[in-house]
Amino acid sequence: MNDIKVIILAGQGESTVLMVNGIKDSFSIEKIVIEAPVQKKQFLKRRVKRLGLMKVIGQVLFMVYNKAWLKKKSQIRINEIKHNENLNDENIDESIVLKIDSINSKEVKNILKEYQPDVVVVNGTRIISKEIIETIDVPFINTHVGITPKYRGVHGGYWALTENDVEHCGVTVHLIDTGIDTGGILYQDVVSVTDKDTFNTYPYLQMAAAIPLMKKAIIDIANKTHKIQEVDLPSKLWSHPTIMEYLKYRILRRVK
Repeated sequence: MNDIKVIILAGQGESTVLMVNGIKDSFSIEKIVIEAPVQKKQFLKRRVKRLGLMKVIGQVLFMVYNKAWLKKKSQIRINEIKHNENLNDENIDESIVLKIDSINSKEVKNILKEYQPDVVVVNGTRIISKEIIETIDVPFINTHVGITPKYRGVHGGYWALTENDVEHCGVTVHLIDTGIDTGGILYQDVVSVTDKDTFNTYPYLQMAAAIPLMKKAIIDIANKTHKIQEVDLPSKLWSHPTIMEYLKYRILRRVK
């Protein structure tokens, strides 16, 4: 399997580190392209246009609360999950890392053409343009921390729990298209949460479930045996919780 060539297009963050370390011993990772985050001002401006000012203010207040309190309280459980699930958070090999401003740049097109990978793995980037996807004739595959199409967008595991939908608290490995988590589904799995888990620990449980699925998907694609799964679920796009939404679901449904 080490002769299967992989390019990784990723965002900054620990999920990228965990995914890279989770698959690096099984495949030949040719290049890891990491894009810079969208500037906060631009990010918030876009979100206000899409969701409205009051909704975004509520989301920002939750982010502040999460960073100042909830995330710190979750660290012991995060470390426990990493240990139990063998999630490797060691620094990745910087010699194969390229940092860029946007995943949709000409630079990325050139890298894809140069290395001609068997598969492109995506993790935590902005929406990838059609031009990039069509640069080479190989599939792009992504990990989504939610069961699609029912929990598209962000925090799919958390939202499933707020809906009392534990059978759909899970993870999806899917093909990339130009939509938001709308590509063909390759594999899905559910995760089990405990009373110790919170908004910040669900993604680690999901990543632990996703890495084996990603390995299977890469092998399937390299062997040209991958198949799209038909999933009969409604489609909905979810966003970040507001502070009032978080408090409501924590009090009424005990979803932390």
